[in-house]
Amino acid sequence: MSTAKKEYPRVTVKSLTEMKLLKEKIAMLTAYDYSMARIVDEAGIDAILVGDSAANVMAGFETTLPITLDQMIYHASSVVRAVQRALVIVDLPFGSYQSDPKQALRSAIRIMKESGASGIKLEGGHEIKDSIERILHAGIPVMGHLGLTPQSINKFGTYKVRAKESDEAEQLKKDAQMLEEIGCFAIVLEKVPAKLAKEVADSLQIPIIGIGAGNGVDGQVLVIHDMLGITNEFNPRFLRRYADLHQEMITAFDAYRKDVKSGSFPNAKEQY
Repeated sequence: MSTAKKEYPRVTVKSLTEMKLLKEKIAMLTAYDYSMARIVDEAGIDAILVGDSAANVMAGFETTLPITLDQMIYHASSVVRAVQRALVIVDLPFGSYQSDPKQALRSAIRIMKESGASGIKLEGGHEIKDSIERILHAGIPVMGHLGLTPQSINKFGTYKVRAKESDEAEQLKKDAQMLEEIGCFAIVLEKVPAKLAKEVADSLQIPIIGIGAGNGVDGQVLVIHDMLGITNEFNPRFLRRYADLHQEMITAFDAYRKDVKSGSFPNAKEQY
């Protein structure tokens, strides 16, 4: 028997927990600007992640490391102004929380006050427990992030699947349990074996959002530029492209160029 789904005129952190209880999958996408976020929200996406992946797809950096707290606040505030329904979560960028719990709290407070977002996301487990707890004690909702953690690329040296070995898998499960126990409202699992991700999702009460973590979790997140085919050089196994906007945009721009060069744009109806 299927479970009746609840309507959410405004998605909150509590809504995501209810969706898990109702066995309703959570649809999450990234967004970084007003215009795109407005369309994502109108499409009924449950949650928007203002990801530090903006460093890659918006600024052209090779990694997520260079993006700053000020830049994340800029992107987040643009998204929040566009959204009527979706839950907006913002990544704390590299260097804004790892070394000092007090700095972590200051960073989280700035994002919440200056952007109007509903929560923040941090990468890591036991090594950043103190930072997460300090943020949670201030009443700020926290989403965890385990598995492949792109801010740690220089530590791991690769973007390959994480937690394939038993020791790392056991540590991931312990970290996930810890994140739930201290009060995180959800966890992103990135690029981990599907069997492990399902085991984590089944063992916890909070939602598990996957990216490259199989279909046994409570929801999915993708980078919007990847799933729309705006970026075409990134082709991991977990990515499904729902459009080819790269080619469509080139076609449109080329048609515009030709019309301008030929003098056919603007025509008599397109001028005053």
